[in-house]
Amino acid sequence: MKGLVPTLRGCMSANVYPQVPDGGWGWAVAVAFFFTEVFTYGIIKIFGIFLQDLTNDFGESNSRVSWIVSICVFVMTFTAPLSTVLSNHFGCRPVVMFGGFLISLGSVSTAFTQSIDQMYITVGLVSGLGYCLTFLPTVTILSQYFSKRRSLVTSVASTGECFSLFVLAPALSALKDHIGWRNCLVVIGLLQASVIAFGALLRPIIIQPKPSAPEEEEGPQSPLKQTKSKYELENEFTRTSFSSVDSGVQSISSSRTNLAEGASPSRSAAERGLEQTTDLQLVEKRGEEEPEPPALPSTPLKQPTAQQEEKAEPQAARPKLLDFSVLTDCSFICYSLFGLFATLGFFAPQLYVIELSVSRGLERDRATYMLSTMAVAEIFGRLSIGWVLNRQPIRKIYILLICTLLLSLVLALFTAVSEFWGLASCCATFGFLFGTVGSTHIPMLAEDDVVGIERMPSAVGVYVFIQSFAGLAGPPLAGTLVDRTQNYGSAFYTSAAGVGVGALFLGLVRPAKLGLCCCRMKSVTQEEKQGDTHSEDTPADFLEVDLFLDSSSAKSPPDSASA
Repeated sequence: MKGLVPTLRGCMSANVYPQVPDGGWGWAVAVAFFFTEVFTYGIIKIFGIFLQDLTNDFGESNSRVSWIVSICVFVMTFTAPLSTVLSNHFGCRPVVMFGGFLISLGSVSTAFTQSIDQMYITVGLVSGLGYCLTFLPTVTILSQYFSKRRSLVTSVASTGECFSLFVLAPALSALKDHIGWRNCLVVIGLLQASVIAFGALLRPIIIQPKPSAPEEEEGPQSPLKQTKSKYELENEFTRTSFSSVDSGVQSISSSRTNLAEGASPSRSAAERGLEQTTDLQLVEKRGEEEPEPPALPSTPLKQPTAQQEEKAEPQAARPKLLDFSVLTDCSFICYSLFGLFATLGFFAPQLYVIELSVSRGLERDRATYMLSTMAVAEIFGRLSIGWVLNRQPIRKIYILLICTLLLSLVLALFTAVSEFWGLASCCATFGFLFGTVGSTHIPMLAEDDVVGIERMPSAVGVYVFIQSFAGLAGPPLAGTLVDRTQNYGSAFYTSAAGVGVGALFLGLVRPAKLGLCCCRMKSVTQEEKQGDTHSEDTPADFLEVDLFLDSSSAKSPPDSASA
C-alpha cells in the first residue's frame, strides 16, 4: 500500500518533457481518444438503426425523429466554448470523466422515455453535452503530445468511429432484434460508462526546455556575472579594481601604478615580481574575507529570492479561459465557414443510407451492411490521409481541399444509383473520402496555415461552436426534403451542396493567410529599421572608454610634473 500511493500520485501528475515527445504517454492518450471516438461520434452515426423503430412506435415523421440527432449534434458543438473554458480551468481529465458520466446517463434514461420530446432532452441535451465534454478535450491534449506524427496518430486514433460503424452497427442491430430497442440503449449506456476510465488517462503535459550547457556546468548566475565572465574571456583579465601588468588591456588604476613604477628605474624586475606576488596573495585573502567588488558599476539587478525560485519551477502555462481573438484572423474565419457548410454533409448520409437502400429494393438486413462498407473504407481513408500528411514537405490544407471537392461529387452520385453494387461503390468511396476529411479538419487548426498549435485550445472551441448551427439544420433539412419528395435521395442533395460551398471557403484559407503574413512582414521590417537606427546612437563599449581614459591618465602625470 505504501508503494501504491506514490505510483498513483505519479500517474495523476503532469508529464514534464524538454520538448514535444511524439510518443511516451501520448500513446496512452491515443488509446483513450480511440475509445472516446467509438462511444461519441460512433454512437451518433449508428443511431440510424433505431430510425424505423422510433417512427413506428411513436408514430412520428422522419423529420421529427431526425431532430434527435440534430439537437444532439447542435448541443455537442454549440457548447464547445464551455468545454474549452472548463478544460482550461479544471484540466482535461476531470472534464472528460464528467462528460462520460453524462453520456452514460443520457443513453440509459432514453430507454425509459415515452415520447420523442423526452428523447430531445435525454439524447439531445444530456448526451449531447457529454459528447462535447469528452471529445474536444481529448483531441486537444492528443495534439499537444505529438508534433511530427500528429497527423498520422490522430488519423489512426480517430478510426474509433469507423470501428463503431463496422462492428457495433451490425452487432447492435442484431441485439435490437432480440431484446428490443429500449434494452439495447441500456447496453449502449453501460458501454459508454467506460469513457470515465479512459478519461483518467489524460495526464496534462508541460514542455520545459533544458538549460544550455554552460548554465548546467556553472549553475544559475546573475546577469551581472554572466556579462563579467564574457568580457573576461574576450579580453583576458579586464578588472578595474586589480592591477594587471601582463594583460594587453590596462585599466585606469593599473596605468597609474605602472607609471609610478616606471618613474623609478632603479627598481629591479625581481622586486617588481615579488610585489606583484604579494599583491595577488593579499587580493586572495581579501577576497575570502570580503565579497568581490563588482566588475561594473552598481546596477539594480538582484539575485532571485526563494519565492522567485519556487515560481520558476515547471508549471503548466494557464491559457485564457476563452480567447475570441482568433475571429480577427481572416484565415480562421474562412476555415470556420468551411466547417459550417461542410457539416451539412457529415451526418445525413449515415442517417438515411439504410432507408435509401431499402427504397432501392434491398432487404433491410443487407442494407445494414452499407454502414459497414462505409466504416471499412473510412478506416483506409483515415490511415491513408495520415500517411500522406506525415510526409514532408507538403501543403496539408491543399490535400484537404482536394478531398472535400471529391466528397461533394460522391454525395451527388448517391441520387443517380439504383442497384446494390452502385450503392456499395458510393458508400465505399464516400467512407474513404469522409475519413480523410473527418480526421483532419479539426487537427488542421494546429497547422500554421490556420491558427497554429499555440492558439488551438481556444480556436477549436470557437470553430466547433460555429459548426453547431449546421449540425442543427443539416438532418432536419434533409428530413423535410424526404417528407416532401418521398425520396430518400433528396437528403443527399443538401449534403452535396453544403460540402461544395465549404470547399469554396476552404480554398480561400491559404490566400487569406498569405495576406496577413505580408502585412506582418512589413511591420517587422519597419521595426528592424528602427532598431538599426537606435543601435547607431548607442554609446561605445566600456572597454573602449576604459582604454581612452587609460591613455588620458597616462598623459596627465607628466603634465602635472612639468607644471
